[in-house]
Amino acid sequence: MVIDMNAPAFSTTSWLPKLATLAAALVLAGCSLAPTYKVPETATVPAFKEAEAAQAEGAQWKTATPSEGQNRGDWWKIFGDAELDRLIDAAGSSNQDLAIAAARLKQARAFTGATEADLYPQLSVGLDPTRSQPSAASQGLPDGTRVSPQTVLKARAFASYELDLFGRVASSVNAARADGEAAEDLYRSVQLALQADVAQAYFALRTLDSERDLLNATIKLREDALSLLRKRYDAGETTDLDPARAEAELGTARADLASIERRRASQEHALAVLTGVPPAAFSLAARPLDAAPIAVPAGLPSELLERRPDIAAAERQMAAANARIGVAKAAFYPRITLSGLFGFESGDLSNLFKWSSRTWALGPLIGSTIAQTVFDGGRNRANLAGARAAHEETVASYRQTVLVAFREVEDSLADVRWLSQQAGALDSALGGARRAARISRSRYDAGAVDYLTVIDADRTVLQSQRDANQVAGLRAAATVSLVRRLGGGWGPLPETVAAAPAPAADAPASQTR
Repeated sequence: MVIDMNAPAFSTTSWLPKLATLAAALVLAGCSLAPTYKVPETATVPAFKEAEAAQAEGAQWKTATPSEGQNRGDWWKIFGDAELDRLIDAAGSSNQDLAIAAARLKQARAFTGATEADLYPQLSVGLDPTRSQPSAASQGLPDGTRVSPQTVLKARAFASYELDLFGRVASSVNAARADGEAAEDLYRSVQLALQADVAQAYFALRTLDSERDLLNATIKLREDALSLLRKRYDAGETTDLDPARAEAELGTARADLASIERRRASQEHALAVLTGVPPAAFSLAARPLDAAPIAVPAGLPSELLERRPDIAAAERQMAAANARIGVAKAAFYPRITLSGLFGFESGDLSNLFKWSSRTWALGPLIGSTIAQTVFDGGRNRANLAGARAAHEETVASYRQTVLVAFREVEDSLADVRWLSQQAGALDSALGGARRAARISRSRYDAGAVDYLTVIDADRTVLQSQRDANQVAGLRAAATVSLVRRLGGGWGPLPETVAAAPAPAADAPASQTR
């Protein structure tokens, strides 16, 4: 660009009124018409009912002290299972539902950035060459006069800025930011749900492994019993009724084993999908469930609000709806946009960037746009009513989310409590069933009872063992569910858990890729 040093200087006095007007407008900019945001009150109680009941019965519950800033940590490591740790890590890096949630979070952040751009002036540059053929009549010339074509070259920079006098832009930005924070909370909610789903599916599979081992042992015993009874029948020591009954019990056990194998295959396939692996490329070596019961501390309701990402997301959605009320209110007032233009115009490219070819327009009076709706058929009023109703919806949704959270935690506490009692009762029942089986077997050998009594006693032992295995699996799943419903872990891991030994080097591989 060539600058002509002989060009007249700008007049300072002519700019003072315009600058004063611009400064006053910028001071007023940013006033928001949105209602003052306040998190609504929700139902609360001093403590969880089921936690108090557990304490009254001697359970070792304690009050947790979580906060939003506290690292939730690898809560699943309390179980001390390296295989579970590996599966959850794999799910965190390869699960597609989590990838979808991450992509949605990126979209929300990008939208927030696009909305925040309205806080700043917009600047564009361009080159606009035009060639036109005006008519003789438009130039005031006689009809038939030949008019030469005209070429105009324009190189301009254009700036615009909306004075946010009534907070339309600020409210839009606040709503977008709250939506972005809600998307982040929803991502954490999906992440926590994924971790819990993997843990529960893993414990369900290990429970089936325990049942499979039990049934395999039962089948072996029943095969031996059938072989023995057939020998006794061949020796004339018993009738053919006893071998027939033993054969029926053996067939039932084999059928139960086939059912367990089918369920285990389905559970393994589910774990494959959760970890982002095709079922055909995933396998998990069988191992009976050995998870010890975990005593989980129960937090207070006020602390629950700080832990659960779904509650945090509901609160942020409520804040976004509150900000959109301000956007709807701002539509009733004029929108003032300042614009400025500086560039060059010339009919010849060689003269385009000379100082004498400059052109400009600047200032609130010259380059501003003031738009005010005079009549819209009630559109703005309807939009405002809709924004207020949407906010009422998010308030009710937030309160419902909190209530459901309280119910879920109470349910999980009740599950942990009553499953613990059920496990104790089953241990007692199993001990009695085993004693009864030994007595019936000895009395059968002595000829005091028939083989049906032995079969009934064995059935009772098997059923008690299966029930105990299932309750052990349910207790592990209930612990995971409680962690999930509390919003994550409850503090730093104990040193004994954090330093849990790694599996032996000669352990069989559990997954192939």
